[in-house]
Amino acid sequence: MTTRTELPTLLWQPSAARIGQTNLTAFIAQVNARWQADANDHTSLYDWSIREPEHFWESVWDFAGVIGDKGAEPYLLDGKRMPGARWFPHARLNFAENLLRRRDDNVAMVFWGEDKVQRQLTFCQLHDLVARLAQALRALGVAPGDRVAGFMPNLPETIAAMLAASSVGAIWSSCSPDFGVQGVLDRFGQIEPKVLFCVDGYHYAGKTHDTLARVRDITASLPTLERVVVVPYLCDAPAIVGVNRAQTLEQFIAGFPAGPIEFERLPFDHPLYILYSSGTTGVPKCIVHGAGGTLLQHLKEHQLHTDLRRGDRLFYFTTCGWMMWNWLASGLASGVTLLLYDGSPFHPSPNILFDFAERERMTVFGTSAKYIDAIAKAELRPCDTHRLDGLQTMTSTGSPLSPESFEYVYRAVKEDLLLSSISGGTDIVSCFVLGSPLLPVWKGEIQTRGLGLEVQVFDDAGRSVVGEKGELVCTAPFPSMPVAFWNDPNGRKYHDAYFAKFPGVWCHGDYMELTARGTAIIYGRSDAVLNPGGVRIGTAEIYRQVEQLPEVVESLVIGQDWAGDVRVVLFVRLREGLALDETLIKRIKQQIRTNTTPRHVPARICQVMDIPRTKSGKIVELAVRNVVHNLPVKNQEALANPEALALFRDLPELQS
Repeated sequence: MTTRTELPTLLWQPSAARIGQTNLTAFIAQVNARWQADANDHTSLYDWSIREPEHFWESVWDFAGVIGDKGAEPYLLDGKRMPGARWFPHARLNFAENLLRRRDDNVAMVFWGEDKVQRQLTFCQLHDLVARLAQALRALGVAPGDRVAGFMPNLPETIAAMLAASSVGAIWSSCSPDFGVQGVLDRFGQIEPKVLFCVDGYHYAGKTHDTLARVRDITASLPTLERVVVVPYLCDAPAIVGVNRAQTLEQFIAGFPAGPIEFERLPFDHPLYILYSSGTTGVPKCIVHGAGGTLLQHLKEHQLHTDLRRGDRLFYFTTCGWMMWNWLASGLASGVTLLLYDGSPFHPSPNILFDFAERERMTVFGTSAKYIDAIAKAELRPCDTHRLDGLQTMTSTGSPLSPESFEYVYRAVKEDLLLSSISGGTDIVSCFVLGSPLLPVWKGEIQTRGLGLEVQVFDDAGRSVVGEKGELVCTAPFPSMPVAFWNDPNGRKYHDAYFAKFPGVWCHGDYMELTARGTAIIYGRSDAVLNPGGVRIGTAEIYRQVEQLPEVVESLVIGQDWAGDVRVVLFVRLREGLALDETLIKRIKQQIRTNTTPRHVPARICQVMDIPRTKSGKIVELAVRNVVHNLPVKNQEALANPEALALFRDLPELQS
């Protein structure tokens, strides 16, 4: 059944002059000359890229000038296995070496903090800081495969620490400083880091938040830590007394001079990052990403899909707990200047990010769909209040961008702008569907599928469909597939996460439609993961906190579609004789906020007398979510108490 019948609205298309100047046009010429690809536009290039994936990814390596040894052919082994294919099996490279290719006095990073702090770091200064950090890590005994963690805001020092870790072959993992103690331990406790980088605190929405008390508790529960490096942010001399094995940043790098960096060149699949799933069924899964696949995929997305080039100024509003931070950092490999912001995007005014864009001559503005929706509701018109002459591209992710938000951007931000709605995720540290500088922008639609990624939509029977909603799948291997899950020796968790529904096919968990034009429409997640404001939240992270309260017997949480976004709704079954009141609601919210993040706090909390579960005792979030949204519930025969579903229908608390 076709899901969209109205004619699409064309909002923007690139001029012939712009098309002729793009990296993608130059890339098409290169692959035609070398491979006789017979590509003359984005669509024909995409078709070639999935027919000839080995040639395509080799061409990306060459076009982007990857530093390293590509090794002997073939560049793809076991290309029909998924998982199991191996890309560039004989290659040797170092991720940080590719990001630190520039060493000059041009600006590498510009930082704005909510507290009015503004500073810059040149490419030479960044190189020198990474060199000193790398020496300090080596002196501490950090070696390839060791884990280095960051409990950090989006600071220049965070990127420098990541680069230093990857330069020696260590694995970087980070989360933002608004996480509670348990949220951090659920993540870092699994990977057993040797070094932790943190700050003394951070600013958000006009308030100062101390983090050292939490750091003391965190470090006390991480016995593998050999050093805690505290980066001053709230003050120049943070009080680190009581933090085990702690030094300030300057103390850590004292005695190590700036100079050449010794880059460890390692195999293509050597682990680079550990990112975290949402933790729907327990503690978050630790997703291990390889250096080569991450680098190659980001270079492709930056240079071909986003048209980044040396001298551009790239911004993404993100924290260090979101994969868009990793995506942003990779911009250094294309020689661009990174624009970093830490704090609320609405403090001291809703214009702060556009002030940043104007002052720092931003060329690419990356943000979330929720942010665009918020500034639209605030009736901001940056086109009237700011000079955005250099702004060429705006990217949006985190949740689907509404058709109205598409129109708002062209009406109120800038008319001549490539608006790229993009979608992928932590699982691939990149995108399945995104933008293209060669293609038009249609209202409410993502321009195209990622080059080299054989993305399709499957119906429930596993048939590829066009013009219908279904599961977003990828039917062939690609370089940025995870290397593994941490502590998953037989690969069972990895297989179950992506390949259980359609054997041999990556099933991503997004509900999507491919149009006959080749555009994509994301309708949201197809599983139980919560996505308020585009932030992925696992239900188990909330359950672990709520059910510590003595009043709560059990709970169930869903995401309710509301006002163009998703809000978190928590249902609680209380001890017999108890009633949910404002005091208990506040305690529940405080428990969640203290131990996870503010994003986990439910927008609504409702009391119910029973919670539906399967015969094996598992609660069924998706069934409840369907009831709340007046959708049919499948497989009620699998429930031990299907009558409980009626308790969730037409609850007055969910109507406002």
